[in-house]
Amino acid sequence: MSESSEPPAAKAGVRGGQFSDLGPRIGSAAALIATAVVALYVGGDAFALFWLLAGFAVSWEWQSIVGGKMALARFALGGASLAGATAFAAHGGGPAALASLVFFSAILAILAGPGCRLWAPAGLLYAGSLIVSTNVLRHSPDFGALSIAWLFAVVWGTDVMAYFGGRLIGGPKLWPRVSPGKTWSGTLVGVASGALAGVGVVYLSRWSAAATLPLFFVGIVAAALAQAGDLFESWIKRRFGVKDSSRLIPGHGGVMDRVDGFIFASAFAAMLGGLRGQESLAAGIFIW
Repeated sequence: MSESSEPPAAKAGVRGGQFSDLGPRIGSAAALIATAVVALYVGGDAFALFWLLAGFAVSWEWQSIVGGKMALARFALGGASLAGATAFAAHGGGPAALASLVFFSAILAILAGPGCRLWAPAGLLYAGSLIVSTNVLRHSPDFGALSIAWLFAVVWGTDVMAYFGGRLIGGPKLWPRVSPGKTWSGTLVGVASGALAGVGVVYLSRWSAAATLPLFFVGIVAAALAQAGDLFESWIKRRFGVKDSSRLIPGHGGVMDRVDGFIFASAFAAMLGGLRGQESLAAGIFIW
């Protein structure tokens, strides 16, 4: 979620104008959060379906943004690939899911034609990384549900506090050419808050304070990557001259605008878990 540019009324001293977009944001965010939490709680096919639908939306938005030839065919082929990757990842087949995404990405590059041979397959890998990382973590035999709850806390905590921190504190812009409204103050407040929110969720799961300490530093990295994911999506939109990835979500734009940070953070968590060599990917995040 990006910090929006400060409206003229706020610049003139009318502080209430800073939050003029807050109403639609709250309504849409509440519905999305409730659906995501229910999917996490139910688990199984419901969880896999939730993230498959999110992946479909991200893939469609990406292909629409980058243009190129045969966009509808690319989306259909990409959708089939995402469905297959979901089936693999939800049943412990993370490597097979990634291999299928790479294979179909090569086909998309051929279909897209000159000028879009890089961007079209990149979109499938972008959407696919969201699906694979969430499913392999959630279906880990140890700490699966906790790993996703921790990610929710880190990413959502970062988003919310970056928004309010940037609006209330202001100050120098982080990267004005790409995201004119994002400030250093909002980013730093968001990263610290997201890491603390993640620790809080794990602590409430009856972990000791000492056991959660390493997770604060892991959370700092995950939260920083969530902000990087937001900047990356802003750069993509600016590169192709669009304001929002779509208009699917009132007050927020498209699905990409909501999950951009989560894509980066969840991919990091899955890779960290795999590199640490614990009994499961999720255990690799929590056991230090």
